[in-house]
Amino acid sequence: MKSISFYLLVAVMISMTSCKKDVLNLNSGEDTFEADQENLDGQGLPKMEFKAQAPSLTNIKEYTIDLVQWDIPNDGTDAIKTTANLQAAIDWAHDEAYSQVILPEGNYLVGEDVNEIYQGGIEVHDNTEFIFSEGAILEIDSNDKWNYCVISLDGDNIIIRDGIIQGDRETHVFTPRESDGNTSHDEGHGICVWNDSNVVLIDNMIIRNTTGDGSLVLEATDVTFTNNDIYNNRRQGISVVGGTRITITDNEIHHINGTSPQFGIDIEGAGRVDEDILIQNNYFHHNTGGDIVNTSGKNVYILDNILEQGEGNTYIDGPLVSWHKTHNVIARNTITMDTGSVNGRLGYIQYSGGGDKGHNRATYVHDNVCNNCGMYMYKSSDADVRRNKFYGYFMAFSDFENVTMIDNLVTYSEEFTNLRYCWSYRFKDATGTATGNYLGDELQDLPLTETEPYTMQCVLDGW
Repeated sequence: MKSISFYLLVAVMISMTSCKKDVLNLNSGEDTFEADQENLDGQGLPKMEFKAQAPSLTNIKEYTIDLVQWDIPNDGTDAIKTTANLQAAIDWAHDEAYSQVILPEGNYLVGEDVNEIYQGGIEVHDNTEFIFSEGAILEIDSNDKWNYCVISLDGDNIIIRDGIIQGDRETHVFTPRESDGNTSHDEGHGICVWNDSNVVLIDNMIIRNTTGDGSLVLEATDVTFTNNDIYNNRRQGISVVGGTRITITDNEIHHINGTSPQFGIDIEGAGRVDEDILIQNNYFHHNTGGDIVNTSGKNVYILDNILEQGEGNTYIDGPLVSWHKTHNVIARNTITMDTGSVNGRLGYIQYSGGGDKGHNRATYVHDNVCNNCGMYMYKSSDADVRRNKFYGYFMAFSDFENVTMIDNLVTYSEEFTNLRYCWSYRFKDATGTATGNYLGDELQDLPLTETEPYTMQCVLDGW
């Protein structure tokens, strides 16, 4: 088991922040970067030159946990006995070099009182494929702790697949913290991928009802999430708090609600390294804070996702948010909003860099479709924006240097009948180039230049 001091460190250092309009300047100190044309693909996007390493089990030796032999309850009772005996079976299988460990059908209630803030679940060791049989559920017992991990990973080369992990959010006891009376209890996780666990695959899991995140990635490398259904967790679907070569593909992440930030995926390293991250072919919906937020990630590819507000859902920040100084390639996503957020109907917003407009790599926004929503970037620099379709809302750049706008489409919303000119393309102190951009079926003359900041008269007039 991990030491008490480790969990205290986690509790102090991992406190996810809600996205705000005015954010800290994340100045990396790097020089301004312009992509070498040889590093671009046929659509003008930077080539993705990383791939998460997949686990590989060379010695396939299978063990199905014998519930009778190990005296393991599987009827959702006796969490103390279930935890101790199930862990003993997993430890034994690891010691005997079984690489595939199968959990039989049943409801396994787990929970170990580790210290005053942490409730332990079970640990899966290195070089193990932990497989849930159909109908197997691993559930944390009701507790009053700030932190828990239903499953924590101990070592490298691990696969978790085919089961259900369930938190205790419906029965959790939110006791006030002695230091400040806080009751957020936002560190209860389904799967914890710690900094000593690398080369990990989480496949075909249902992860639900936690008091914090469906999964927490903390300073790990080569982690893949695929084909998972992650929902009804209070803080996040997946939190990346330091991670390199993280791949999140073909998942459904939805109904995240309860305590800030409430995003489907949050990349927020808090001083750690977040780099080489792929988020592709996922379906996001009904997430209260938003769907994807990148506060610290470098070389992040957000491709081919569906982001939907969802009927009856109210966004706080909005579907897709990035912070200044992050590196983003945002392409071929479909974003749909029904109503606005605190940012209006902005499907994508890049938050401010404060007084420093310098970026260290261009943001690429290509071939996205935004239904009933638009995009806004401000107090920053260096963006390549092409072939996007924004139906019913505007594209805006404010206090922005060096934007390239090519072949975009904005359509006019009847909501802004008297403000048509200013609610399509909006500029305030913006420099760059613009060609082939349309408002409906009308080609627009957008007089951006690389040297003289351009501001629309209607913006000066306060429209």
